[in-house]
Amino acid sequence: MLAASIIALASLLVGQAAAHGGVTSYVIDGTNYPGWQAFNSASGQRSIGRPYSSYDPILTTSASTFSCNNNGQASGGQLSANVKPGSKITAKWGQWTHAEGPVIVYMAKCPGACSSANSGSLDWFKISERGLISGTLAKGSWGNGEIMSTLSYDITVPTLPDGEYMIRHELLALHQANTPQFYPECAQLTLSGGSGSLPSSQYTVKFPGGYSMTDPGVRVDIYSQQAPSITTYQVPGPAVWTGNGASQPQPQPSSPATQAPAPTTTVVTPAPSTPAGPTVPPYGQCGGVGYTGATQCASGTCTKINDYYSQCL
Repeated sequence: MLAASIIALASLLVGQAAAHGGVTSYVIDGTNYPGWQAFNSASGQRSIGRPYSSYDPILTTSASTFSCNNNGQASGGQLSANVKPGSKITAKWGQWTHAEGPVIVYMAKCPGACSSANSGSLDWFKISERGLISGTLAKGSWGNGEIMSTLSYDITVPTLPDGEYMIRHELLALHQANTPQFYPECAQLTLSGGSGSLPSSQYTVKFPGGYSMTDPGVRVDIYSQQAPSITTYQVPGPAVWTGNGASQPQPQPSSPATQAPAPTTTVVTPAPSTPAGPTVPPYGQCGGVGYTGATQCASGTCTKINDYYSQCL
């Protein structure tokens, strides 16, 4: 009886591991770099990836491990990959089975050598995201679904000053109602041939601290009665920084059929030309159930998309 229980428990643990995943390698400008191999002994591993112990999800935004799925430290055999502005980085997952949710990629500059930096103290800025591509919250095409198909995600290193950086790939799985699962992994980079300046503080966050469990892109129930009619989704975190000081608008569904139509006949009051207090950039969120941020649009008007999301258009 005891043996049967042990076998059943082992099967359950294997099933849980198989349902999750993590970045296991990186291809940078055509060169393959092994990532960290979870579940293997840390002894002797040499990788550009920061160490992490398993594919288990992080279940709260306040977890001390939220930055890189570990205690914030480098491994004993830590390496860094050489990159330049314009380098193509392809992250590869060994497995992934959750179709619903966004892919999010951040970078952060280390104050000196990244191997001496704690990832929880860095200022992270978003360089790429892929959320709800088309369809609805209940039945849509997501960035995570593309990861299921390709087990890879490409980004281009933006224009940044020379120095040592960390890159953070995060998959946010939304397949359980209002129970988000976060899967972050990090790697170290050394950038040369760069120029320009780092993004301003409006584009940076710290982890933990950059998200809240009540953020509209985190607290999501894709099985709710409203979900079949909701065609927009706000990816958590700051606006994407492109490397030239400009931000990209929060992603909109790529299919015209799923985009919320702009008002054409409704008479609205224009936003003041110089609004007082914090303002929301174009395409940013300005209202909705549970939203606690700024409500004045820097330009355009705050337009209700659904009960959970209003946007500056």
